[in-house]
Parts: sequence; C-alpha cells; structure tokens
Amino acid sequence: MTETLDTTNRQAPADGDILAVAREQVLEQGRGLTADQVLQVLRLPDDRLEELLQLAHEVRMRHCGPEVEVEGIVSVKTGGCPEDCHFCSQSGLFPSPVRAAWLDIPSLVKAAEETAATGATEFCIVAAVRGPDERLMNQMRDGVKAIRDKVDINIAASLGMLSQEQVDELADMGIHRYNHNLETARSYFPNVVTTHTWEERWDTLRMVRAAGMEVCCGGIVGMGETDEQRAEFAGQLAELEPDEVPLNFLNPRPGTPFGEQTVIEPREALRIIGAFRLALPRTILRYAGGREIALGDLGTEKGLLGGINAVIVGNYLTTLGRKPESDLELLADLQMPVKALNQTL
Repeated sequence: MTETLDTTNRQAPADGDILAVAREQVLEQGRGLTADQVLQVLRLPDDRLEELLQLAHEVRMRHCGPEVEVEGIVSVKTGGCPEDCHFCSQSGLFPSPVRAAWLDIPSLVKAAEETAATGATEFCIVAAVRGPDERLMNQMRDGVKAIRDKVDINIAASLGMLSQEQVDELADMGIHRYNHNLETARSYFPNVVTTHTWEERWDTLRMVRAAGMEVCCGGIVGMGETDEQRAEFAGQLAELEPDEVPLNFLNPRPGTPFGEQTVIEPREALRIIGAFRLALPRTILRYAGGREIALGDLGTEKGLLGGINAVIVGNYLTTLGRKPESDLELLADLQMPVKALNQTL
C-alpha cells in the first residue's frame, strides 16, 4: 500500500513541543496526555512520526513491560443483529452477505483449544446481539464449563449491552474480561449507531467494572471522524480506565453504510497508535481488526515498536487476519515475549 497522507494543518504546536511535554508527563511521571494534548500529537507532521513512535515505545516498555498479550476470538452467534452499527456486516438491517448462525459447544471448545495452542492466554467469545437473551446465556454457561474442562486459558466475552443480573452471572461463571467497545467519541457516535446510545454502552462498562471483571473497551478509527473526535475518544477512554483497549481500523464491509469509506493511510494509523499509547500509558493496547489492510506487514511491525503490546491472532469475526504463525514469528524477531497465562490472572 502506498503511504501517502495529506499533511495539511499538521503542524507542531506553537506553544511548546508536545513530544517534549509527553516525555516528561507520560514517560517520567506516568500521567497520560489529555484530549487537548492528544490532538496536538495527532497534528504532528510526518517528519516527526518516528520520534513519536519511539517515545510511545519507551512509554510502553516502562509502564507495561516487554510482554505481549496474545488473544484469539470466536463468534458463538454470527449475523442477524438488530442494531444498525454502520461498520458492521453482522447487522440484520443491511444487505451484507453475512447470515445468522450459531456455533455449537464442541466447535467452541475446539476453537479454544486451537487458540491455546498458539500460545494465546485469552479466548474471547463474541456474539452479534444487542444483548444476550436466555438462549445465549445458556450457551455461555455450557460453553464456558466445557472450555474450562478441556483448556487452560482465560475466557473473555463480548455479548453486547447487559443487565445487572447478566453482569453478575457472567462474573460468577468466571469470565475474566468483558469487551464492550464505545466504538468512537461520544460526539460522533450518532453518526455510527442510531439504534442505541453511547450512554447505554457506558452503563454496561460501569457495571462490568463494579462486578470485578476486567474492562476491555476500544473502538474503530477511520469511520469519518475528525482528529478532534479521535482526541476526544482517547480522553473518554482514559476517563473509563479500561484494562484493555482494542484498536480497530475500519475495513469497509460491502453492504454496510460505511462500505465505501476510504481505508485509513498507514502513517495516519501509526500516528493514532502513538497518540493513544501516550493517552493510556498503562493500558493493554491491542491490535485488532483492519490492521492488515491499514498497515500491512511493515506497518504492523512499526506499531509493535510504537506502543502496541497485545494482538489478536488469526481471523476476526467476519474478516481474515494474519496467520497466527506470522504474528508469533514477528514477536520472536522483535524479541517480545508472549505474556504467560499466570501473568494475566
């Protein structure tokens, strides 16, 4: 992919050097950048990108360490979702090719075994739903038990918006971490989803944290949001203080309202990675969907040397990812150890 980027209006701040400020504030003091400061980073010119990535890597190494957390995901219920998330081919409201399907328990266990075999410590069960009904909660109860009987791995879940009763039940099952993405800045959310609100997602995350599960919350960049809204989003994530932030880059899906969006450019994607690391110095910042088309192999390596400290290996929910072996070989080449299971408990 050609690395071209319109750098109009991307100038270093006139009131001081933001990377010098970040070195003192984030690297030395451990305080993440504010939204206003993140915006300054996002407006840095391309000739300062390498400097940004180097600083972000130093922050990651000092405040998170060299280990990389590896995770696999599987969809227990695919397609047929009643929500209208404009990026998602699993919505039943769009003419996309994904159709509703359920994964049986033996297949779920097999997927967990295959994930563990890669060295991954986290296995996330995902469902395309507004929130879980009784059938899905039953599937979770049976599936989690079956996996625990066969596989030594942390189990995470992503089942949409939850009631307090469902939060408590998932915690009782031993779900290690719950994923529910805010997707984008609060101010831009109505451009992405209209069938529920940003606040409803926030409420689920609040209950998850109170129940003692780890909070996994990130989003997608490249959906038409501005730099200001990306900075706003970074600030809102910092306020939430999630344990993990999966960073997705829009991979436009045929049949969705965002199906004709232009894929984000590599330098822009790397700038976002560096900025989010400086906003979230102690958070697990995970490569998620779309990195393959936004960054390619070279960009993937640069991101790992620019603040990323976790990866999803294998395929995503409806799109293909890199082969797990490719990511693991890259981590070995970069001398980045895979985090052991007992370090994630």
